[in-house]
Amino acid sequence: MTAVLFAAEGQPGRFAQVADEAAAASVAEALALARRLAAAGAVPGSGSTRDLWEALATVAAHDVGAARALEPHLDAVAILDQAGMADRAGEGTWGVFAAEGTPVLASHVVAIQPVSAAGDWQLDGTKSWCSLAASLDSALISATTDDGSRMLFAVSLQQPGVEVLEGTWHARGLAEIPSGPVRLHAASATAVGDSGWYLHRPGFSWGGIGVAACWYGGAVGVARALYTAARQSPEDVYLAMHLGAVDELLQSCRRALLEASAAVDDGWASGDDGRLLARRVRATVAWASDDVIARVGRALGPAPLALDEAHAKRVADLSLYLRQHHAEKDDASLGRSLAARETAPW
Repeated sequence: MTAVLFAAEGQPGRFAQVADEAAAASVAEALALARRLAAAGAVPGSGSTRDLWEALATVAAHDVGAARALEPHLDAVAILDQAGMADRAGEGTWGVFAAEGTPVLASHVVAIQPVSAAGDWQLDGTKSWCSLAASLDSALISATTDDGSRMLFAVSLQQPGVEVLEGTWHARGLAEIPSGPVRLHAASATAVGDSGWYLHRPGFSWGGIGVAACWYGGAVGVARALYTAARQSPEDVYLAMHLGAVDELLQSCRRALLEASAAVDDGWASGDDGRLLARRVRATVAWASDDVIARVGRALGPAPLALDEAHAKRVADLSLYLRQHHAEKDDASLGRSLAARETAPW
């Protein structure tokens, strides 16, 4: 498998071998390999952020679904590590269920007050967007306390108080990553950090950029179909034009991710700086990936979408995954944060 390299020296990062195995894996195998990556130190901010994001991109270039299975476990391990609960990370496979829903599909999870001096809580309600809930051992779940504060909790998904609602995932993309709701009935939970900690820790921004690395890898995988076609028809000026434009888009993504990985490991991508960096990188990669899908589609026509199973799956998977970026809404958030600064950003 061809590695998706961030740096110019052309040497795969330290997690390349595990990434190579994960790219050809089933969901269960990908989750097992995610545990190996975590055990090897694949957490952002530890000096190997570039290698971690490069591994995620490499997996996604081959199979977006495999990357979608890997990324949340690694994010959960990083969160537990930042919370001083690294010992919990070895308890099995983890997910992160922290989406707050939409007007169409809302989350209504309420944390009951602590039920023991050890800091144990109970959760009640329904949580939406719970990826692979039926396949995971545990998850980090965001919930609202009685005083309205948002907190994060570690929850075993194997306990009687957790009900995965089957038959709700009808997506054509990421079909193997069901992300339907989970119903909680006085489910035992342990607080992870204090009120608001999850959103304000430095790693929140880093995790968001890790998702963008997966988007980038998926876009590389889509673009490789165009590269193959252009190689086979060197006289086709339109294929060449689209290939050149796609390369410009992907290089912008690569540079943004490489610069961001250095910023994370150098220690300055935290607080407002980290949040601004994540907004910029995610926007760069999301818009570019959308454009790559469109350009490859215009260049190659319907044939690969109809006749090439791997390409059709990759486009469908990436198209859905990219909707984690909220498009103009996220652009507005970026603009507001820039306008609030006393000096011009450029």
